[in-house]
Amino acid sequence: MSRRSLLRAFGAGAAGATLAGCGVPAAFVEPGDRAGRDSSATDRTLHFANWPLYIDTDDEDESKRPTLDAFSQRTGISVTYTEEINDNDEFFGKISPALMNHQETGRDLIVISDWMAARFVRLGWVQEMDRAKQPNVAKYLDPLLRSPAFDEGRLHSVPWQSGITGIAYNRKKLGREIRSTGDLWADDLRGRVTLLSGLDESFALLMQGNGVDITRWTADDFHEICEQTQKRVRSKHIRRFTGNDYIKDLATGDVLACQAYSGDVIQLQADNPDIEFVVPEEGAELWAESLMIPNLARHKRNAERLVDHYYDPEVAAELATWVNYVCPVPAARDVLASSKDEETAALAEDPLIFPDDAMRKRLAIARDITSEERMDFAKKWNSIVGL
Repeated sequence: MSRRSLLRAFGAGAAGATLAGCGVPAAFVEPGDRAGRDSSATDRTLHFANWPLYIDTDDEDESKRPTLDAFSQRTGISVTYTEEINDNDEFFGKISPALMNHQETGRDLIVISDWMAARFVRLGWVQEMDRAKQPNVAKYLDPLLRSPAFDEGRLHSVPWQSGITGIAYNRKKLGREIRSTGDLWADDLRGRVTLLSGLDESFALLMQGNGVDITRWTADDFHEICEQTQKRVRSKHIRRFTGNDYIKDLATGDVLACQAYSGDVIQLQADNPDIEFVVPEEGAELWAESLMIPNLARHKRNAERLVDHYYDPEVAAELATWVNYVCPVPAARDVLASSKDEETAALAEDPLIFPDDAMRKRLAIARDITSEERMDFAKKWNSIVGL
C-alpha cells in the first residue's frame, strides 16, 4: 500500500484553500501561542499517529513493533501508536478544529505528506523542534531533504520516509527502454499511458519533462502542462488518470507505462521483474512524508527523542527493510550492506531505497502550490482529470 496513493488531492485542496487563504486570518497561530506545558519529564509517554503499514512489525506478533519497543526499553518512554491517518485531507479535517481554536489535538507526533505539511507550517499549527537535542537528525538527515521551500532548514518537520515520483513501465511488453518523460508520448504508447489524478502528485514530473526547475516553477509553467495534458486526453493518448489502481493496470498489461511511485514499484517487481522504474533524464520529484509536533503537544521533548531515535542509522536500516521507501538516512545503507542476510544486504544496492549518485543528481523537491494558487489550479487540473 502506498502512502502517496491514498491521497485525495481535490478534497485536500479545498480544505487548504478554505483555511489557509487570506480571508481567514484567525486560523493562523502566532509563534508565542504554539507551545504547551511539556509534561515529558514527569509523564514518560507520548502519542504517535501514523499511516497503516508504515512501521516494522514482529514476524510472529504483528502487534509488536521492534523499533518502537527498542525506544521504550532504552528511554522508559511508553508510546501509544495509532494507525489513524488514511488520507491527508481526512486527517486535516479531524484535527484542524482543535488547532485553529488553540486546543490540544491529543497527539504528540504525526506523519503527513509534505504538501500538506506546508499548510500546517503556513498556518502556524506545528512547533519547531530543538535540533540541539536531536544529534542524529542533525548528523544523518539526507542533504537532499534538509531544506524544502515550505520549511526552510526543516525546523518544523523531519522526514519519516521519502520517495520518488517517476515512470514505471513493462520493458518486456513495450520492447524498448523509457529514458525521459517525453518517451511517454511516443505513438506506440497511445492509449497505454496513465497519469496520477492528484494535482500535488502529478504536476512536478510533467513540468520536469518540459525542462522546468520545479524548485521555482511559475504559473505559466503550470498552465503549459495543463494545455499539453488536455491535448493528450482529447487525442486519447492518455488512457486515464489513476490513484493506486495504476498498479493493477500495469500488472495486467492494460497499461504499458505510467506515472508511479518508487515504493509501489518495489512491490510490483517482486512479482514481475519486467517492471522497471525510471527517473527520467530531465529529473523526477523527490518527496517525503514527515514527522511533525502539533501545537500544545503535552510531550514535546519525548516526541523529539523518538524522532531522533529513528535517525540512528541502525534503527533507520531496520525500518527501511520493512517499508521499502527511500530511506532519509543514507548512512543506513552501510548498516544493511554489512548484514549477513543476503536478502537484507541486497536492499543496500536497491536505488529505489538508496538512490545512487547519478539518480540523486536528477531529483528535486517541488515548490509547493501556495494557498493563493491552489483553488484556481485545482479547479483547472480537476476539469482535465474529470474529478
